[in-house]
Amino acid sequence: MKKKLAAILLLFMAVLMIPGIAQGSGQHKLVYIIPIHDEITRSLTVFIDKSIKEAEKNEADLILFDMDTPGGSVSEAVNIGKMLDETKVDSAVYADSRALSAGSYIALHADHIYMTPNATMGASAIVDQKGNMADEKAKSFWRAAMKNAAEQHRRSPEYAMAMADPEIDLPKLNAGKGDLLTLTADQAEKVRYSEGTYKNIESLLSGIGYKDAKVEKMDLSPSEKFAKFLTNPFVVPILLTAASLGLVLELYSPGFGIAGTAGLSALVLFFYGHLVAGLAGYESLVMFIIGLLLLVIELFVPGAIAGIIGAAAIIVSLFMAAGNVMYMGISILIAAAAAIIGMIVMVKIFGKQMKLFKKMILFDSTNTESGYVSNVNRLELIGRIGIAKTPLRPAGTIVIDDERVDVVSEGGYISKDVKVMVMKVEGSRIIVREYSKIEE
Repeated sequence: MKKKLAAILLLFMAVLMIPGIAQGSGQHKLVYIIPIHDEITRSLTVFIDKSIKEAEKNEADLILFDMDTPGGSVSEAVNIGKMLDETKVDSAVYADSRALSAGSYIALHADHIYMTPNATMGASAIVDQKGNMADEKAKSFWRAAMKNAAEQHRRSPEYAMAMADPEIDLPKLNAGKGDLLTLTADQAEKVRYSEGTYKNIESLLSGIGYKDAKVEKMDLSPSEKFAKFLTNPFVVPILLTAASLGLVLELYSPGFGIAGTAGLSALVLFFYGHLVAGLAGYESLVMFIIGLLLLVIELFVPGAIAGIIGAAAIIVSLFMAAGNVMYMGISILIAAAAAIIGMIVMVKIFGKQMKLFKKMILFDSTNTESGYVSNVNRLELIGRIGIAKTPLRPAGTIVIDDERVDVVSEGGYISKDVKVMVMKVEGSRIIVREYSKIEE
């Protein structure tokens, strides 16, 4: 009986130990994999924010960022770095190929960094919109930001600063003075920036205790992928140019046709992409609609105030939707230039007129050739004699054959009841002279 009881007790203890063994091998753990591919943009920030919140909501054990990026927006990298600092979920970056520029800054904010054998990390100098090195003020900010990111996670700040500042001399890492530091996988392990080199994500998860963990791979939805394409800095000017050209060409066409439809479709795609990507709010769309309404009102109301305010509202709405103000400014200038060229071509080459304005603008001229007479010319009065009915000072009234005629004296004041002669007629103006002076 004692042996049976001992066996049952041992079996019961073994059953109790099974969950612990499973937990140690990674079972019942949850890993969220979030890709950071291509350039770092505002749409990526929105996607990462949504993914981290979902991971937190589901109590994930690890958030793994699958990174392959050449860099991108510094401001968006700062926002993403802040998200990593604020989340309570353990975070790791797996540099699949490149963790360069702003990508290396994000990696430094993760709790752990891992790399593939061929991955690189660094080359994080800040550059302006033209690809040139930024000014000293911007460089100083970025150098300090990289330093703080490294120190927060107990990494040597010297290497982080060398990634951003070519003046730091690290010849042993092939980054002498004048060169930015870019770490290989082996170098990153030696300076303790990387905690291990793994061939793929599967071997990484197995190596860090998540072999049998449940994996949730986050990815952009089809609509988000389409929005990402529509908000690409090279696509935005194409959309705005198509919109401006389409609407301008529609002004020279009767009715509403293909050109107008194409222009409106381009605008719809522009705002759809920016709304879905999180770059714009509905307030920018409302501002744009208000601008359009003011432009329509301008067609029916005299003055240019409504039109000016409407045009300004449209431009403001585009900037409100912009992920990058400078890119948007360039896109608007390109679209405006295309619209002006389109108008010149339609008028000068094709001799077109804006059909829309034909119903609101009077094109007929009231000239004599068309049979219009602005006033009656009394040429038949020249040489006729009359009597001043009123004093002429110099204007007044005379009587010719019982007809009262308004006249102007040629020589100044003429008294009442004085005989006068009509000397000439200039339009509605009849000029007279005192008759006695003519005889003289």
